[in-house]
Amino acid sequence: MSHIQTTAQLGDALRSARKRLGLTQPQLALAAGVGVRFIVDLESGKPTVRLESVLRVIDALGGALQLTGLASSAHEPQAEGDHHGA
Repeated sequence: MSHIQTTAQLGDALRSARKRLGLTQPQLALAAGVGVRFIVDLESGKPTVRLESVLRVIDALGGALQLTGLASSAHEPQAEGDHHGA
């Protein structure tokens, strides 16, 4: 599993996955329902790409987004008015 901390690392990882699958940028764009320009921007690490489209590209490559290190979803929400002890 790759640890992605920057948009450039995300772009590199997705470019590598695309190439391992033998896809061209236009082929991936078609499979993900996005434009070729979006794929170019994503692979170059452009920080302003749309998350929804990024998720579609990841799905088209057969991947899934997994978040780690975040608070557990089983954690109960704080009571209204409780602002971290403030």
